[in-house]
Amino acid sequence: MASNATALKPQKEKKAKPLNTQSKSAYTWHQMGVYKACYAMIAPFFILFTIFTVIPVVMSLPLGFTNFNLVQFPRFVGLNNFYTLFINDDIFIKSIKNTLVLAFFTGPFSYVLSFIVAWLINEMHPFLKTFFTFIFYAPSMVPSAYSFWTLLLSGDSTGYLNSLLLKFGFINSAQQWTTDTKYMMTIVIIVQLWMSMGAGFLALRAGFQNLDKSLYEAGAIEGVKNRWQELFAITIPSMGSSLLFAAVLAISGAFTVGSVGQTLCGMPSTDYAVHTIMNHASDYGSARYEMGYASAICFILFITMLLVNKLIRRILRKYTD
Repeated sequence: MASNATALKPQKEKKAKPLNTQSKSAYTWHQMGVYKACYAMIAPFFILFTIFTVIPVVMSLPLGFTNFNLVQFPRFVGLNNFYTLFINDDIFIKSIKNTLVLAFFTGPFSYVLSFIVAWLINEMHPFLKTFFTFIFYAPSMVPSAYSFWTLLLSGDSTGYLNSLLLKFGFINSAQQWTTDTKYMMTIVIIVQLWMSMGAGFLALRAGFQNLDKSLYEAGAIEGVKNRWQELFAITIPSMGSSLLFAAVLAISGAFTVGSVGQTLCGMPSTDYAVHTIMNHASDYGSARYEMGYASAICFILFITMLLVNKLIRRILRKYTD
């Protein structure tokens, strides 16, 4: 027994050393060595994330001050790209308005909708939990989901929606749902909400699954009497990390909308009615190869998302501390 105690003593001192005498960087490297298997498993994701996300975002700032067409060497133009965006580019100003409208409706609404659906599913039988989780998550991971909406919103009389409305006498002629500016924004918002049950929804589902059941027993003793009181007194305060993660995903999804409008309404859409900042950046970056101008657009979008993200973090701080 004495030999075992002697053998354990240096080990205890070694664990305490990084906290007291070593620098934070040395302690970090020590912990990485301890959990090297975990870091090895997540390394592929972080490598790809760095190459295709971090590096392009970092490069967008210096490229935003240049005129770069992917063939010639970038030519420094100062603030000319940003000046042109806000002073001379009317389509960019319109894309800002469209993006804010879509972000306002699809961001908060999809976040609240994901939370409510995840909460309701959590109250079901285990088999029904799995079934309905798949049903609500499937549209976000199946690209062919657009085909359903294309058939439904077809502009001729054989389109499912037009055919149904004509049959019951609600309309007299086929409506051009995806090319008429009266309907386009509403259509895109509906489809975007329908496809918004993605990773954020799964994060909330996982948050509900990992709640400590003893908290509800303690709440019942303290006077919590119904599900609504449980929701606001126990459930939401206990899901801080899941709520924050889902909020970040909702923000990024809301401000980077563009594929739905581009697929359903074309690129560019009629009178640029659903043209977003992402569509504008894609137009200049992928079609015109004006990478300097496109980088300036993306950098403005990144800064906007960063500021909104900090605001959401401040709002949810009381649940994450």
